[in-house]
Amino acid sequence: MNNLPIGVMDSGLGGLSVVRMIQNKLPNESIVFVGDEGHFPYGTKPQAEVRKFVIKISKYLEQRPVKLMVIACNTATAAALPAVKEQLKIPVIGVIHPGAEAAVKTHANVIGVIGTDSTIKDGAYEREIHKIDPTIKVISKATQPLVAIVEHGLTETPEAQQTVNEQLSIFDKNPIDTLILGCTHFPFLEKQIQNKIGKKVTLIDPAKETVLQIQSLLEQNNMLSNEAPTYDLYSTGNKNDLIAGANKWLHDKYTSCTSLKLN
Repeated sequence: MNNLPIGVMDSGLGGLSVVRMIQNKLPNESIVFVGDEGHFPYGTKPQAEVRKFVIKISKYLEQRPVKLMVIACNTATAAALPAVKEQLKIPVIGVIHPGAEAAVKTHANVIGVIGTDSTIKDGAYEREIHKIDPTIKVISKATQPLVAIVEHGLTETPEAQQTVNEQLSIFDKNPIDTLILGCTHFPFLEKQIQNKIGKKVTLIDPAKETVLQIQSLLEQNNMLSNEAPTYDLYSTGNKNDLIAGANKWLHDKYTSCTSLKLN
């Protein structure tokens, strides 16, 4: 038993998709979430710069303390997971490997990946998929504009569907069996993405797969909490944006939402 919270970080609001999943699957677990909106977006920044941001937040979370840390951002996972694992004494989980593994398990011949500019340029998902099965064809597409749709609270608008249609048009002539939502912002656009891509294509939400990995780790190491949970949210930018996102996607299910300045 370990009643310390789980630490979760993201470049902005997308990591709330992981928080939401933890709340559903692990209802006794407390959470400390940091959205680094002061440096948003990560997806267009050099990996070395992103790594610096992630390490600073990870050290803050470890000192809280938390019992494990989740890098709930594909861009941050690709840029910083090995470095953070090396520097922290607590378990650290990223979102890329669980998502890739789940996609391969669908027995797809062709897997599509959508993500930020940085994640797609890095090729992190393609590498993870080919470690498991090098025969699978991977079609990757950077869809950075979808991140802004989520951050600006436009997910249920005609603009959202139009942007999704434009960004995913590559798959019109390049059919896929499975699509990885390679950014934690994208599950908030799942309906629009499924509308565009068709119901025959299986969507993989790495947030869901990551939480299953968290659950397994906690159970195997006797680290599950048995206390009533708290959900403390922090933003390094405008906390009002985080409050709006939390109200919308966590249905007001949070304890506090505060601005955070990291030295």
